[in-house]
Amino acid sequence: MLASLFNRNGSHHSLARAGDAVLWFLAILHVAVALSFLLILTSLSPARAEGDSECPGIDLLSDLKRTDPGTYETVLREAAETPNGKGIFWKIEKDGLPPSYLLGTMHVTDPRVLKMPKGAPEALTTSSTIVVESDEILDDKKAAAALLLRPDLTMFTDGTSITDRLSPEDTTRLKAGLEKRGIPLATVLRMKPWIISSFVALPGCEVARKAKGASFLDKHIAEEAVKAGKPVVGLETFAEQLEAVSSLPVDFHLQALIETLALGDRTNDVVETMIRLYTTGEIGMTMPMLQKVAPGEGGKEDSGYVAFERRIVLDRNKTMAERAMPLLEKGGIFIAVGALHLPGKEGLVELLRARGYSVTAVSG
Repeated sequence: MLASLFNRNGSHHSLARAGDAVLWFLAILHVAVALSFLLILTSLSPARAEGDSECPGIDLLSDLKRTDPGTYETVLREAAETPNGKGIFWKIEKDGLPPSYLLGTMHVTDPRVLKMPKGAPEALTTSSTIVVESDEILDDKKAAAALLLRPDLTMFTDGTSITDRLSPEDTTRLKAGLEKRGIPLATVLRMKPWIISSFVALPGCEVARKAKGASFLDKHIAEEAVKAGKPVVGLETFAEQLEAVSSLPVDFHLQALIETLALGDRTNDVVETMIRLYTTGEIGMTMPMLQKVAPGEGGKEDSGYVAFERRIVLDRNKTMAERAMPLLEKGGIFIAVGALHLPGKEGLVELLRARGYSVTAVSG
C-alpha cells in the first residue's frame, strides 16, 4: 500500500531508491542557504520562476492513515518516543536573566509557515537580540560570495564533470529531466550533484514566490529585526552550511539527483506534509513519517540516513548550542533555527537544558 504514496498518476518509482531522494530533499530544505541560492539559480530556469505560487500537494501522512493504518500507528508511536517532539516555540529561562526564546522554523515561503505561533511575535518584539542560523541571509550578495569563495564545494575543480560520474542511462535521465525544467545540461556540467539537485528539487511555487521577492521565515524574522533596529546574529556561516551538505557521500548525492528528477511533483507532497506537521507542532513525527513513506534500503541504519542525521542535524546542533551560549548568558534573545534542530536526545532543547537552562514549550 505504501507504493501508492509515490506512484500516483501511473508513476512507478522505487520506494527503496526514493528514500535517498527524500532525505536529500529534506537536507536541502533544512539548510537556509539553499533558498538564498534561488536568486542565482532561477536565472537558469526562467520558466519555473514564472510559475504558479501555489503547490498542489497532498498530505502523505493522512494518505498513510487511510491506506496502511498499521504503519501509521508505528509512525505515531515513534514520534511519541522522540524527546521534545511536540512544539516549535520554547521559552528559555535561568535565574537572574531575562527570558529568551527558541523558535523552530521551516525554510520555506509558504504563508502558513510565515504565520508564527501564538506568543512568538510578542517575544520577538520584546527580545533585544535576534539569532538566526546565518545572518548572511540578509544579503543575497553574500550568498553569491560564499559560492565564489568556495568553488570546491559546488563545482568539480579537477576538470571532470557530472556526466563522468553517471552511467549513460542516468546521464540520459539527467539531460531529459533538466530539459523539462528549461535547463540545458551543458550549463551545469561542472556543478556538483547537490547544487544541481537544489534547484530541480524545490517546488515550482517556492521558486515563483522567491522570484517575486518573498522571504522564508528565518529571513523574514531577520528583516523585521533590522527594521526595528535590533542586532541580528548568525550561529553559522554560509560556508559552514555548504560544507555540511557537500560532505555527505558523493554516491548519495548522485543517486539523490537522479531520483529527485524522477520524483517530480511528488516533492510537492513531501513539502505539503512537512508544512502540516510543522504548523501543528508535530516536529517529532517528521523523520518517522519520511522513513515510512519513502524508506531507504536500511532504514535508520542506512548510510544515507546516518550521514544525513549526523552532518545536517546533530553536528550542527552542537555548534549552534555552543555559539548561542555567550548570547544566552545575557538573556533576552530570540533564536530562530530549523525546527528539526529542536527535538531528540541531541536536539537543541536538551542541549540547552544540559547547560543549566529551563526550556519549556509555549502552548498556543
